[in-house]
Amino acid sequence: MQKIDIGGMKASNVALGIMRMDALTNEEAGTAIDTAFDAGINYIDSADIYAQGESSIRFREGLKLSGVHREDLYIQSKGGIENSNKGEVPYGNRYNFGKEHIVSAVDGELQRLGVDYLDSFLLHRPDALMEPEQIAEAFDELQAAGKVRHFGVSNFNPMQIELVQKYTKQKLEINQLQFGIMHTGMIDFGMHTNMFDDRSIDHDGQSLEYARLHDITIQAWSPYQYGFFDGVFIDNPKFPELNKKMKQIADIYGVTKNAIATAWILRHPAQFQVLLGTMNPEHIKESAAGSDVQITGQEWYDIYYAAGNDMP
Repeated sequence: MQKIDIGGMKASNVALGIMRMDALTNEEAGTAIDTAFDAGINYIDSADIYAQGESSIRFREGLKLSGVHREDLYIQSKGGIENSNKGEVPYGNRYNFGKEHIVSAVDGELQRLGVDYLDSFLLHRPDALMEPEQIAEAFDELQAAGKVRHFGVSNFNPMQIELVQKYTKQKLEINQLQFGIMHTGMIDFGMHTNMFDDRSIDHDGQSLEYARLHDITIQAWSPYQYGFFDGVFIDNPKFPELNKKMKQIADIYGVTKNAIATAWILRHPAQFQVLLGTMNPEHIKESAAGSDVQITGQEWYDIYYAAGNDMP
């Protein structure tokens, strides 16, 4: 497993996202944690809103049953989505970056995860009403109390990051964004510069280039999905050409298509971190194996074209 530097953290470039861990038993959660760690994964991603906190609780119980110790891991969570309707909506009905809510979100996650501190905490999607002064006060309090060591954001565009960073002493080291073979907008518009087709539209304010210029790690979420949680593209009959090409390249390296989907993201020089969402032990191992596969530039482009993209 290859490592990347995130603000001094020597993090595996493949991480385990535990959004779906609530569906597991405590024993199954422990197995997923053990499997990930044995594959070289030392970074965990959660959020207070995942299954209304149940995923974090299941991680806590699974960690107790696993052979992994807290100090072996970097544990990250996110906060800022608030459900004030007490469960009447399935996910959340507003964003809230007020100081009290941010501090409360971290305190809740520390309790649910069963840890004394978070290695990193991310603001979970931009709050249209955010007051960066409130964010700065919350970050200062959390850092001074030893509750959070590193900070970042999720699904922010560059100017939103600039706005928050103007007021915070702590460097924003992470931006969590959807990216993968079937979600390539951050790359497409750059290749279609000065054109008038759909792919030339910049939907995110040059987030990829901004991250590279400012040493921000992009954590790629839903890396094996197409659309917005529409489903996975691997072994999906909707994408025969892509799966054929991935299989050809997977056979060259003696790995699975899951590993190639991981390797494709990690081949980019921006040094992404890939967030796995699967709780299936076999899929965890297969996907994590992509960390040690270095596909060629031609293979990277072959997959990109097979996914339906083009060269201007």
